[in-house]
Amino acid sequence: MTHPNIKFTFILIIFLFLSGQSFTVVDLDRDLKKSSLIVSTSKKTCYLLSIWVAHSVKEKARGLMYVRNMPEQSGMLFVYTESDQRSMWMKNTYIPLDIIFIKNSETISSIARNTEPLSLKNIRSTEPVNYVLEINAGMTKKMGIVPNDKVFWFDSLIDAL
Repeated sequence: MTHPNIKFTFILIIFLFLSGQSFTVVDLDRDLKKSSLIVSTSKKTCYLLSIWVAHSVKEKARGLMYVRNMPEQSGMLFVYTESDQRSMWMKNTYIPLDIIFIKNSETISSIARNTEPLSLKNIRSTEPVNYVLEINAGMTKKMGIVPNDKVFWFDSLIDAL
């Protein structure tokens, strides 16, 4: 006869193990397409970023959830075909991020800096945008990235329209 507490304990251990899920850069490389983009700042400095591109609803829903670390000059670009007000959250995202909202003109509209990991708070763009770029927290300050800076890419994979 199985003791009920043993069964409960076993189920609890399995649940806790699964809730500690995490993804690595290798998982992102396997599941998403990679590209590069350049951020040109108003201080006449350019930065090359290696990015994962999220096009599909499934890719956007996954985002950087469960990622526990990311190389410094890396990020994820969310691509939308329609220009619209965008809202992001940090559910199941373990690393703080800077979230950059980019208009179709490849101009940075607004930036949410040092977002809180695991938060369900909505982080919104200040105007309609076609792209959202998530990078490690502190990188926009370190690179001097501000609204109206430009973002360039040379990959049709990224083009929204």
